[in-house]
Amino acid sequence: MKIVGRIALGLVAVPLVLLAVVLVRTFTYRPPAGLTASDVQVAAPIPVDLGRAARNLSAAIQIPTVRHQDRAQDQLAEWGRLHAFLQATYPAAHRAMSREVIDAQTLIYTWAGSDLTLAPIILMAHQDVVPVTPGTEGAWKHPPFAGVIAGGAVWGRGAIDDKGSLIGLMEAIETLSVRGFAPKRTVILVLGGDEEVQGSGAQAAARLLKARGVSAEFVLDEGLVILKDNPITGGKLAVIGTAEKGYATLKITARAAGGHSSAPPKDSGGVATLARAVTAIVDDQFPMAFRGPGADMLKAVAPEAGFPVKMAVANEWLFRPLLIGQVGATPPGAALLHTTIAPTMLKGSPKENVLPQDATAWINYRIAPGDTPDTVMSRAKSAVGDLPVTLAWNTPPASPSAVSSTSSRAWQVVSATAGAVSGAPVAPSLVTAATDSRWMQPAARDIYRFQPVELALADVQLIHGTNEHLTLRNLEKMVQFYGRLIVTAAG
Repeated sequence: MKIVGRIALGLVAVPLVLLAVVLVRTFTYRPPAGLTASDVQVAAPIPVDLGRAARNLSAAIQIPTVRHQDRAQDQLAEWGRLHAFLQATYPAAHRAMSREVIDAQTLIYTWAGSDLTLAPIILMAHQDVVPVTPGTEGAWKHPPFAGVIAGGAVWGRGAIDDKGSLIGLMEAIETLSVRGFAPKRTVILVLGGDEEVQGSGAQAAARLLKARGVSAEFVLDEGLVILKDNPITGGKLAVIGTAEKGYATLKITARAAGGHSSAPPKDSGGVATLARAVTAIVDDQFPMAFRGPGADMLKAVAPEAGFPVKMAVANEWLFRPLLIGQVGATPPGAALLHTTIAPTMLKGSPKENVLPQDATAWINYRIAPGDTPDTVMSRAKSAVGDLPVTLAWNTPPASPSAVSSTSSRAWQVVSATAGAVSGAPVAPSLVTAATDSRWMQPAARDIYRFQPVELALADVQLIHGTNEHLTLRNLEKMVQFYGRLIVTAAG
């Protein structure tokens, strides 16, 4: 009986000890060092002429620097108009900085610092915008290239992505230059000319800067924003990308004899084979993992979340499957935790009663840190097995970026400035789209991706969507953020 009693006591004690461990870890949980905003002394606010900034953003939107998938459709003269507009509109900035035009109408500005022993900083934006989907023009409240200022916002294609950043940078530098600010640390602007079509201009800029021996303290580009209603706490959160996913598009081709649709082959031809291959690849999803920048965001804000979230994060060793299930329950959340697979394009016969001689599908991958283009290709080949299809990259794939530091001085400066301007907690995360900044890794130590734009989750669809607009309040945040960041980092 004594043995039975001891066993019974042990069975009771084990869960009690486990509960005690869980509770202690929960109540004592603190985010890992560096994941939240630092206590860096951020420069004071700068004066902002909001009326002027709005008019200048409006004028920039009215210059339709649209990049098309078929580059022959691009109207290159529009980039010349935009360059001339910037020179005429920001005279003090152009006196302070040297200016170069390189590949794909990309602009490089250099504001030389007084101490050349200090590593420079690189600030980025891009000049080009995506087209407006034909047939949707009537759904816009204001014409997409009119730059209308109404309802407390500037309306038009590129207002957020990314002429808002471009004008915010130029407004800040114009104001600082007029006020006599002179940086100690060199400030370099890289204003990409073709970010929306994979960024050959940014690649050229990176090669040029590397050849000049530039090793920037940090790069800052677009990427993530200030969420008004982040899904973890429901409140504001300034989210800074410390890495971005890789980009690759897989082309799958099924060849067949072709012929008339009235006498299809037993296997239904190339289209049916292609459908089986696409289904096999899509059904073999990459597993989700609670790691990297996607997990860092949850770790950073857990103290502000409810008790269940804090308990799960503090005891990840026990609740990891639950965390993955909760974060991965929505498509945006799942995208933070694994490589995504998205079939996007199909091509078969040019006529409904003709069997195609080849059928083709394109699958777009956004590759998470930890995976590579090689592992993606290997998984796809394994999924299709012996199906008679060929797999090839549509264009050379881009690997995921390196993960930038959250303990460096660069992170401290960027996160502190983001926190000061937004009035929100700050957290790192993963950018699931692609930016020009990924090409800058050879010329920089750390790369961060953040726009000081406050958006609700539902508003994120405005980027590349109908009725894109930037509120005047957000435009003011843009100018303040870039101005204060320059003074804090380079002053």
